[in-house]
Amino acid sequence: MAYTTILNQIPDSYFGKTMGRKVVHGPLPLINLAVGIPDADTPQLILNALSEAIQKPENQKYLAFQGKGAFKKAITDFYKRQFDVDLDPDKEVCLFYGTKNGLVALPTCVIEPGDEVLLPDPGYTDYEAGVHLAHGIPKPLKLSPEYHYLPQWENVNTEKTRLIYLTYPNNPTGSVATPAFFQQTIDHFRHTDTRIVHDFAYQAFGFDAPNPSILQAEGAKEIAVEVFSFSKGYNMSGYRVGFAVGNSEIIANLQKWHTHTQAGMYGALQDACTVALNECDDILLQQNEIFKRRRDMIEAVLTAHDIPHEPIKGGIFLWLACPPNMSSDAFIAYLLKAQSILAAPGHPFGEEGEGYVRISFAINEKQLQEALERLIALKPLYCEDK
Repeated sequence: MAYTTILNQIPDSYFGKTMGRKVVHGPLPLINLAVGIPDADTPQLILNALSEAIQKPENQKYLAFQGKGAFKKAITDFYKRQFDVDLDPDKEVCLFYGTKNGLVALPTCVIEPGDEVLLPDPGYTDYEAGVHLAHGIPKPLKLSPEYHYLPQWENVNTEKTRLIYLTYPNNPTGSVATPAFFQQTIDHFRHTDTRIVHDFAYQAFGFDAPNPSILQAEGAKEIAVEVFSFSKGYNMSGYRVGFAVGNSEIIANLQKWHTHTQAGMYGALQDACTVALNECDDILLQQNEIFKRRRDMIEAVLTAHDIPHEPIKGGIFLWLACPPNMSSDAFIAYLLKAQSILAAPGHPFGEEGEGYVRISFAINEKQLQEALERLIALKPLYCEDK
């Protein structure tokens, strides 16, 4: 395959290559723990709103590129209600046809060619593509379990950094940020040329405390934007809707980018998402309770059987260390063959991900219990060097 020079710089998407492939596994029924989205259906209230909105003549025509006023007002009301953050709906909000599209577009809207961009390691796999498309230089932001996967800025060289990606709750580690960490981050970069984007895809899933928004930090809107997704909290992954909020200069650049790369978002989608934001706070709470219960199940079983694992503070994933002397790929192969469990290796999430696998708990609790019983059988692998 002959790719263009720019596309040759971009590593293949791990999940783009693996989704939908045929899986060869052992004799047990397959349990898919590689899924990256919650397992429930879209709430009926949102479905009803979408069904009604499809019938509206206004939604069958071109709409304003930057979105309906009612949708943008719902976004600003949501941020005020949830985080006590005030936003200008015209200057500090940009809609995305999919948060991934927005996250990949961001470097083009922030950096100049040759600028360095720090990407969390481990972290979401597709940030890097956007840096290459913007002719930037991706650099790893090494995250350590010693510090709960929070960067220690005094130990990070950011002299040439113009953009930093953060994501909490973190995919894949399940670590979370605190208001104090976000304030430290803003204070550290507030009077520099460095900008921050916080990927808030798993906002709904904070098991021991609500997840803070980076925009709650004093001065945050001077240098930061936050990207929100409807996919996880509202079970709307197939709708491909998200938005960015925050720094008005970055938002203006994103808005200009999208006038050339996408038309106005389908009106019925905007109407459905407006109802989600305005009327479905209880859905977010229910999602959190469901996944907190699953988190508690996982940690109780693994702890009882002395299987080492990273604490799960948020999100929908368990970050599981591989047994001694076993690589991520070798452990994935073992899980498939011996236990018929499909998971994701750690290395696509960065160099720091080698030696781990990402296990989703976005499955029903009956399946989760079966998966845990199979994981218990791994205990002898972790005791080999003892």
